[in-house]
Amino acid sequence: MTSHDHHAHHAPPHPEGEIVRDPVCGMTVDPAAGKPSAEHGGRVFHFCSAGCHAKFVADPGSFLTAVDPVCGMNVDRASARHFHRHEGEKVYFCSAGCKSKFEAEPARYLGDRPAPAPMPKGTQYTCPMHPEIVRDKPGSCPICGMALEPMGVPTGDEGPNPELVDFTRRFWISAVLSLPLLVIAMGPMLGLQVRDWIGEPLASWLELALATPVVLWAAIPFFHRGYESFVNRSPNMWTLISIGVGTAYLYSVVATFFPDLFPHQFRGHGGSVPVYFEAAAVIVALVFLGQVLELRARERTGSAIRALLDLAPKTARRIAADGSEADVPLDEVKQGDQLRVRPGDSVPVDGKVVEGRTSIDESMITGEPVPVEKTPGDAVTGGTLNRNGTLVITAERVGAETMLSRIVEMVAKAQRSRAPIQGLADRVSYYFVPTVVLVAVLAFVVWGLFGPEPSMVFAIVSAVSVLIIACPCALGLATPMSIMTATGRGAQAGVLIKDAEALERFASVDTLIVDKTGTLTEGRPKLTDVVPAEGFDDGQLLTLAASLERGSEHPLAEAIVEGAAERGASLLSTSDFEAVTGKGVSGTVEGRKVALGNAAMMADLGVGIDRLAGQADAMRAEGKTAMFVAVDGAVAGFVAVADPVKATTVEAIRALHDTGLRIIMATGDNERTARAVAAKLGIDEVRADMLPDGKQNLIEELRAKGAKVAMAGDGVNDAPALAAADVGIAMGTGADVAVESAGITLVKGDLNGIVRARTLAQATIRNIRQNLFFAFVYNALGVPVAAGVLYPVFGTLLSPMIAAAAMSLSSVSVIGNALRLRTVRLG
Repeated sequence: MTSHDHHAHHAPPHPEGEIVRDPVCGMTVDPAAGKPSAEHGGRVFHFCSAGCHAKFVADPGSFLTAVDPVCGMNVDRASARHFHRHEGEKVYFCSAGCKSKFEAEPARYLGDRPAPAPMPKGTQYTCPMHPEIVRDKPGSCPICGMALEPMGVPTGDEGPNPELVDFTRRFWISAVLSLPLLVIAMGPMLGLQVRDWIGEPLASWLELALATPVVLWAAIPFFHRGYESFVNRSPNMWTLISIGVGTAYLYSVVATFFPDLFPHQFRGHGGSVPVYFEAAAVIVALVFLGQVLELRARERTGSAIRALLDLAPKTARRIAADGSEADVPLDEVKQGDQLRVRPGDSVPVDGKVVEGRTSIDESMITGEPVPVEKTPGDAVTGGTLNRNGTLVITAERVGAETMLSRIVEMVAKAQRSRAPIQGLADRVSYYFVPTVVLVAVLAFVVWGLFGPEPSMVFAIVSAVSVLIIACPCALGLATPMSIMTATGRGAQAGVLIKDAEALERFASVDTLIVDKTGTLTEGRPKLTDVVPAEGFDDGQLLTLAASLERGSEHPLAEAIVEGAAERGASLLSTSDFEAVTGKGVSGTVEGRKVALGNAAMMADLGVGIDRLAGQADAMRAEGKTAMFVAVDGAVAGFVAVADPVKATTVEAIRALHDTGLRIIMATGDNERTARAVAAKLGIDEVRADMLPDGKQNLIEELRAKGAKVAMAGDGVNDAPALAAADVGIAMGTGADVAVESAGITLVKGDLNGIVRARTLAQATIRNIRQNLFFAFVYNALGVPVAAGVLYPVFGTLLSPMIAAAAMSLSSVSVIGNALRLRTVRLG
């Protein structure tokens, strides 16, 4: 085999329209784009990067063909037209049909995978709807009956949800047995006189035989949860389902075994006692259908976490002390290890570049689409994608300490948290279930006493229909589904929500306080102007100023030294360096007395600056800091330094204003500089010369006036204010204590992240209100209809089966509405 570092010019042309796919990663490749290629077995393979090329050359046999998991056919990886990435795994298909089948039911075609790993020792379990319920082992929630789920961050290999697997099996068995039941019971309505063909007594016994496995085996989880709701005195949807199904089934069993016990009011037109086995069985099947759809949807809400977990590669290429390289499992990487990151590879851990140059795609972490250039000294984040160059990095944060791990942990916790608005649904559900049972009893009594013949049959139908249609599952799902979906969507856009309460509060905030340095600006001052006095030129002035400032650790000094290096100024040796607090610095540069500082320092030295004062004031009015330079007792000019405003700030402030926010800049900078920046950006109010406790006092002052305040900051000094605000927003590029004090963290520290967070918060609360509206209105309309209020007008009662279908549909509609948040446009 021969390989080539660039495209093979002697390769036969690819027919027009043929897909050329990188056989290693599955990406489509343009053969004419100058990418690496390799020849094997008389064929030329093309690759998206040198990393994929190297993997193929090392072991081509592993990348030639793949097995279609649907039909089992072998598929050529390099020309496969149909490709899908599922939970980080590459899957190839022979046709579009196989691909669509797989996308609809991936678990069905991945059944030969190894059994999921057992949960780690000490794992605790909680309820998705009631996070306050925490248990040491799996089980059902004592409040709502839902299966408890493991807490903490998913491992990514825990396999399909066992409750979903169990409920799917029970659903199919219920459905298969319910279909012939429906034909026997409902056939006469469709012109199929099945009951006449087999005889009424035999028909009832057949129905009993078909319904019994459904009710006494498949529906056992429902009855168990219903029983627990009675024991725990927490009525819920399972209370209503178990009473409704149990009533319909027991009544029908007694009617089948002992028909003579029933008075004439119970008998139909043929003189037989009607049975409702089909209602009991179909209700169970429909409830299982709703549960399966709900569990699948809940799994999709966790797809954001799984997608984040998939960002981290499983191995890292470690460079040993002797220079040799080897791939090692990620959990073996330790702090301080040297790692090589090749083109096309994901960065394994958080670290610092020590060698190489490349562009890194950080969109999966920050939500920003533009790749970021990385050179020695720059930080890189685990999970981001290396585009084109080769890097050597030093591992700084590994394991649970990486930013990716912390993001996943934060998202997992937020998905289990509850928003205050959920309390409304809980209070309604608590009183709603007993009310529904009372309505069912009243409907039974009224129909039994005053209904047409057979009145008792009408009474049972109406009572069971009321119990089934009123199940408050949609009410309970309304808030948790939206929160789970929104927190996952936020994580994909670089907006990390600590808890649901922060999300709900941020939607109603009307005032945003922002720090200037590091939030509105880059946080790294830069040299902007060099203004020499008569007798000096730019280069000479900058050389003297930078040579002197080389001995200082002040951020403004760093800006001057870096600016001098960028402009090609050479530095001279300095002696007698002295820093004067609050004024400036002085020393001797190549035998000349040099001082650099503010007007107060120049006054102390007796240096006149009148000729330059006007120009310096003009610089300050633009938000710059002007520092005078004196040489041998005479003014030599001044240099100006500014912390540049982030390129995204102006547009972001306009977008925040559009969402109804009033923006206040609170900064420790002097008033003149702060106002200059605020005027340029269109900020509503400025509070300058503020100490950390001043920001906290400002928040308390605004809240006392009735404002709902969010505070955005990134420094240690911002932590008290972040904690005091209704919502604290931390820039993820800032101090850890700021992140801990905040309810929302932006992975990339700029205001566009706040725009995304605000859009997400408002969309989520709007979505929750829609869900609650659907659930409330559905139950408010459904219960009286099931009780029979429309009978006098239309002459028909709502069938328990239709009630069960409507109940399941209400839950599915709420879930579907919540899942819309996965595609919401954030800014």
